[in-house]
Amino acid sequence: MVDLNLIKEFTWSRKHLLGLESLEKIEIEHVLELAKSLKEILNRPVKKVPALRGKTIALLFYEPSTRTRISFELAAKRLSADTVNFSVSSSSVVKGESLKDTGLNIEAMNVDIIVVRNSSAGTAHYLSKNVSAGIINAGDGMHEHPTQALLDLFTILEYKKKISNLTVAIVGDIAHSRVARSNIYGLKKMGARVILCGPPTMLLPEFKNLGIEISYDLNRVLECADVLNVLRIQKERINESLFPSMAEYREFFGVTRDRLLKYARPGLLILHPGPVNRGVELSPDVLDKGLIKKNIYSVVLNQVTNGLAVRMAILYLISGVGGKVEAVD
Repeated sequence: MVDLNLIKEFTWSRKHLLGLESLEKIEIEHVLELAKSLKEILNRPVKKVPALRGKTIALLFYEPSTRTRISFELAAKRLSADTVNFSVSSSSVVKGESLKDTGLNIEAMNVDIIVVRNSSAGTAHYLSKNVSAGIINAGDGMHEHPTQALLDLFTILEYKKKISNLTVAIVGDIAHSRVARSNIYGLKKMGARVILCGPPTMLLPEFKNLGIEISYDLNRVLECADVLNVLRIQKERINESLFPSMAEYREFFGVTRDRLLKYARPGLLILHPGPVNRGVELSPDVLDKGLIKKNIYSVVLNQVTNGLAVRMAILYLISGVGGKVEAVD
């Protein structure tokens, strides 16, 4: 039995999770502590508890997704909630139905929580003002992806035992990344030093207003980083040529075994939100095996496991059920 009442005395009062920009540090800590407690469920013979029995979660995904959608669906089922999957190609959206009307119709079927992903920034905020169900942002355009940042924080905490005073470098296509924005908000609130690294064309000057550092030299960044969060080149969001070629990008910003052995600090933790462009931002040997020398670790698949625990925590909190989580007999 996981007694959630024993977790830090703090009352979660938010009906929605729209982004990390608006969360307080204590709220982030509460999610991470709850996720740690719920993760033990995933190692039980019966990986299911009745905490959200009777609740219904709608997965409203307008964009393709593997990890996030399946993770939310599995998280809901681990908590005994019912799930409804929304497919744009087989819905009334193709007939011109608006986002608001889609949300209202789903809510009219007595859905408790809507998990939404959309290519337009502000989608989750818009839905939260037009429906009474709880809204969870699963990624809105190039704005935020809060649950990905929370699982990244959870993974860092799991391996490093702290976040405060760590140097975390985010490397890659930052200008187009909602993951980067949510990570910046979360890391800063948790007391980390944040360095953004990538081609000048993929780094926006206004990022400096968030109290972070900017570098264009990955080798120098590796010399001081405790954590490296590598982002993919988001080809689907790029209409112009931002660098000469993939080969040149890999030459200057690709995370390879040789580069890590030469420049990285011992104990470096390597994250990636996925999907990975193999051989571009991460070389296959680093992605699949990590490094034994210098105690450098690639924990990409561990992030996926932790994402399940974090999304269980978020669904639990947004549902507002409270109380204890007991195993299913």
